[in-house]
Amino acid sequence: MNSKEIQDIINFIKKTDLDDVSIETENYKIRVKKNSGSISEKVIHKSESPLKIESKEQVIQKEEVELKTEVEKPSSKNLIIKSPMIGTFYQSPNPESNPFVSVGDNIKPGQTICIIEAMKLFNEIESEVSGKVVKILANDSSPVEFDQPLYEIDPS
Repeated sequence: MNSKEIQDIINFIKKTDLDDVSIETENYKIRVKKNSGSISEKVIHKSESPLKIESKEQVIQKEEVELKTEVEKPSSKNLIIKSPMIGTFYQSPNPESNPFVSVGDNIKPGQTICIIEAMKLFNEIESEVSGKVVKILANDSSPVEFDQPLYEIDPS
């Protein structure tokens, strides 16, 4: 695939409401993704794969499946709960309420630990681990990035 063909794909996406297109051939995998008006491209040399174009609905379904909190082990015995999405981090359901969790609280899997607002949707984030909250690593009402550490948890 040459740069003219890639540019044609980019121009096509600009004219549609698609946000993300992946194309796979025998030799290449190309993913073109629209981010807030700009378009980025990624070409990966690949072997043996059929042509594949993902629809907007397939991309959305994949993103919904991936919206789980990720847990990473830091150098100590503590676990880090990371943000599953970009948005605004809230420790409580509204400004007058107490936070979902505080330092020293014990949490369990399935317990709501915070809310992340993304595109006017308030997503309750649930813990996937149990343990004691050692540290809250994000500020209330502040923006957070995907994979940003939110909580440090002692699993003992």
